[in-house]
Amino acid sequence: MDLYLPIAEMSVNAVVIILLGGGVGFLSGMFGVGGGFLTTPLLIFYGIPPAVAVASSATQITGSSVSGALAYWQRGQIDLKMGGVLVAGGVIGAGLGQIIFRQLQKIGQIDVSINIIYVLFLGVIGGLMLKEALSELRASKAGAAPAARGRRHMPWIAALPGKMRFYKSGLYISPLAPLGLGVIVGILTVIMGIGGGFVMVPAMIYVLGMSASAVVGTSLFQIIFVTAAATLLHATSSKSVDIVLALLLLAGGVAGAQFGVAAAQKLRPEKLRLALALMVLLVAVRLLFGLTVQPAELYTLYGPA
Repeated sequence: MDLYLPIAEMSVNAVVIILLGGGVGFLSGMFGVGGGFLTTPLLIFYGIPPAVAVASSATQITGSSVSGALAYWQRGQIDLKMGGVLVAGGVIGAGLGQIIFRQLQKIGQIDVSINIIYVLFLGVIGGLMLKEALSELRASKAGAAPAARGRRHMPWIAALPGKMRFYKSGLYISPLAPLGLGVIVGILTVIMGIGGGFVMVPAMIYVLGMSASAVVGTSLFQIIFVTAAATLLHATSSKSVDIVLALLLLAGGVAGAQFGVAAAQKLRPEKLRLALALMVLLVAVRLLFGLTVQPAELYTLYGPA
């Protein structure tokens, strides 16, 4: 069944888009990531203009994150205090990101900029994830337990003023650290159409030193509000949110997130990380291919900036 997308100005197969949203929602619930780092590139591969893909995927991420966060809320695995600080930083970052997004649109470089940023981010993060996953698998096959990481925040965080207690996260640190992290993720959310979980989750563990039990749920909690703010900014400023596309993605994403949460409780984490790392690297390679190989049509036209 084909549907016409009024902002993207093209027809799409509704079933394919719903299934795409479901797959990304599954990853959202399983890993605590918004899934936009896969949604946006996959939409671009399908032929959706990058600016529309970014803005519309942020809308879908909001819905799938609500679904996943509710599941973690029922398990008592969300630190609301930490989440509130991250959300405050994320909203500030979203405002800054929208300024950058509009400037790139005005000079006609938004599409190529999105693709280049994705290649760099996915390449680096996918490589780090692959290295860690392979190390854990080798240790598992050798019968050795993976080296345990102490749950300590980075040394420079201890020097920041105004410390607060985040009981569920098991931390006594300055709120400036998670606030700054939230700002960075907010900028990425607007420019890349991501929830930021694939940056936020590792940073919460290895930079802030949060308790692992609260990381995924708290990440999904902040993603809800930051992607909602990003969607509002895109809708009112760049006017690149395609509501039909967003609703199709949302229909699949909400259901997929519930299955992802359930799967995360049962499957081996090192194998899940390996699969995600390979998927991220594959997407990065495909985007790089698209940037370096001459397209069949050198010039295309679509809706106003």
